[in-house]
Amino acid sequence: MSFPLLTAAAALPAVGAVATAAVPATRRTAAKWLALIVSLATLALAITVLIRFDPGGARYQLTESHAWITDFGVRYELGVDGIAVALIALTALLIPFVILAGWHDADPLETGNRHWRPTQGFFALILAVEAMVIISFEATDVFLFYLFFEAMLIPMYFLIGGFGDRAHEHGEEAASTQRSYAAVKFLLYNLVGGLIMLAAVIGLYVVAGNFSLTEIAQARANGSLHMATNTERWLFLGFFFAFAVKAPLWPLHTWLLNAMQESTAPVAVLITAVVDKVGTFAMLRFCLQLFPGASKWATPVILVLALISIIYGALLAVGQRDIKRLVAYASISHFGFIILGIFAMTSQGQSGATLYMVNHGISTAALMLVAGFLISRRGSRLIADYGGVQKVAPVLAGTFLIGGLATLSLPGLAPFVSEFLVLVGTFTRYPAIGIIATFGIVLAALYTLVLYQRTMTGPVKPEVSAMPDLRARELVVVAPLIVLLIFLGVYPKPVTDIVNPAVKQTMSDVHKTDPKPSVEAAK
Repeated sequence: MSFPLLTAAAALPAVGAVATAAVPATRRTAAKWLALIVSLATLALAITVLIRFDPGGARYQLTESHAWITDFGVRYELGVDGIAVALIALTALLIPFVILAGWHDADPLETGNRHWRPTQGFFALILAVEAMVIISFEATDVFLFYLFFEAMLIPMYFLIGGFGDRAHEHGEEAASTQRSYAAVKFLLYNLVGGLIMLAAVIGLYVVAGNFSLTEIAQARANGSLHMATNTERWLFLGFFFAFAVKAPLWPLHTWLLNAMQESTAPVAVLITAVVDKVGTFAMLRFCLQLFPGASKWATPVILVLALISIIYGALLAVGQRDIKRLVAYASISHFGFIILGIFAMTSQGQSGATLYMVNHGISTAALMLVAGFLISRRGSRLIADYGGVQKVAPVLAGTFLIGGLATLSLPGLAPFVSEFLVLVGTFTRYPAIGIIATFGIVLAALYTLVLYQRTMTGPVKPEVSAMPDLRARELVVVAPLIVLLIFLGVYPKPVTDIVNPAVKQTMSDVHKTDPKPSVEAAK
């Protein structure tokens, strides 16, 4: 029996979470180091998964299958394709940076404020989220996926509500109220989506007789399992609604604004760079593979919703006064691009969407973490409270600029390649939507450059005149992300080689081929 590598990759952070939570409250530093070591060990396992995965091999590799709830046909089934491998690597890569960036975010306040939970709880919850996200990417049993898709809401709820941003202009009591509101809103939105999905999961079992993704997909492909058209559409809508909430897609996006605004910067990164990717990943793995006919039926409406997300998110980002809220709206716009690429039903669009998930995770982490360092120094999220930072903290300003330029998809940085592929893939099948979506790029340049101008340039405000530059720990967090943005911007081939075979399989699932060019190339 081979070593259960996928189980180990998810179990290690889960065990680490329990061990970190068990550290005595007086040993806060030990809890931090334990969490960091566990996250690095998980990264090593993720790299091992990446190395052992063969892009030219079977669709699902490193598979594990064990009986679990036999009376209901539930099995413990794991397997990864190229898309899952890339996102597992992204998750495992970002968690050590999240932990390092939040090194002091859960330290008790000098006043002994009782709103703050023990330090070890903060890091234990981060590891718990990592474990649940990783197994969600690995699960090929629909019920197993659903279980952890919902379970990750619990640690996220406590991270948002119990360890929120201390930079609040109305004082700690108002901050506590806002954190609680954001956490409850996050939980309610995602629970509603999850309950609707649960009904669809039960419906799928009634129709198929089991929860195995691979068995159901194979039965659908060879014609041994037939779904009535209306049944397939209702089941698709149940799954898609839950994933659209998680993604988040307009108009189901409003929870993200409050959650990111009230969270610490590392937790905000955890939300938008890690947890939200489960939603877009699941659209590819479950919606398109299980319900190909319904996916094509719903495509026109989904493309319009994605287009609205792109333009709406970018427009509202332009007018924001709060740095975190601006990044939240920008993320809504970016997720619109990802969903646009998925449902464009072209190989370029879906490759771009998958690459966008990875690149958006890295770029958003870089921008948000540097923004968090900036906010922690000034104690304010308001853009108007800054000015002239580049003169007193040039390294901080420089990394903030690179993160911002990546957000607007500057050529040479990683998101450009993915956004370009999404737009090309969309234009070849839906030219009008592709043209309108390009306005999102123009708006991204506007909100990013205006943010940089108002915070980093101009006269030095007295409140930032003594602001320190990035410290060694902060440079360790930011520098590798900047290097990755540049490397993948110049040479994205390592990621595209892994994801492209899985994208071809997905295109085959929905019986789609790329449109032929209107003008043949000269021979």
